[in-house]
Amino acid sequence: MAKTVRGSDQDKGARARERIIDAAVVLLDADGEAGLTFRTLATRLETGHGAIQWYFSTKGELITAATDVAVTRALSEAAPAAGADNAIRAVALAVYDMIEAHPWVGDQLARPPWGSAMLKIFERLGRQVAALGVPADAQFTATSALLIHIVGAGRQEALNSHSPQAQTDRQDFLDDLAAHWGQLDADEYEFTRTMAGQLRGHDDRAEFLAGVDLVLSGIEHLEHSAADGVPRQAALAHLLASPSSRQ
Repeated sequence: MAKTVRGSDQDKGARARERIIDAAVVLLDADGEAGLTFRTLATRLETGHGAIQWYFSTKGELITAATDVAVTRALSEAAPAAGADNAIRAVALAVYDMIEAHPWVGDQLARPPWGSAMLKIFERLGRQVAALGVPADAQFTATSALLIHIVGAGRQEALNSHSPQAQTDRQDFLDDLAAHWGQLDADEYEFTRTMAGQLRGHDDRAEFLAGVDLVLSGIEHLEHSAADGVPRQAALAHLLASPSSRQ
């Protein structure tokens, strides 16, 4: 009987903790970290500070838990995919969409040292990198490159899409930005000026996935080089060489 009571208490505690986290996520989505205080959270939950601090002693601890929940849910909802490369794309899109929905998560993931949320993404990507046949001594580099692109680009895109300018009309925002690029100093920004047209018509999600595919192309090169007996450093040097030297 005592075990049943303890189990019931644990279930109630888990539900209360989840309810606090879900309410915190709503506040974080609305106003970022500045909008989350124990006072506003207690008001939303119609409870006292003590009830919240029973589970989370600090705001930072609560945000860490909320980040972990957001990432765990996103990874669990990643679309099933056949093949390691497609599984990596599915994880990448799941994380991208999660950061787009919860921009504050991108900031949390970017802060050192890596917490459990970042490690969960690293683990999911790393298993698929290993499944691609990447040599063991190149798996850390390959997985890290994917992780940095996914979290870094996802965070930047979320910042862009949630900016006051982009909130009004995205195309007007891009048109104005492209016009600014086109008027930059021709000597100092020779290349950037030529990108103004592509900036105006680009799709954030498509560009993000193109970046993932670019990293995967490099990983595939490492895989093939290993199969041919080419040492890792030589393969990397070849990959980074100019196109003409690869012929």
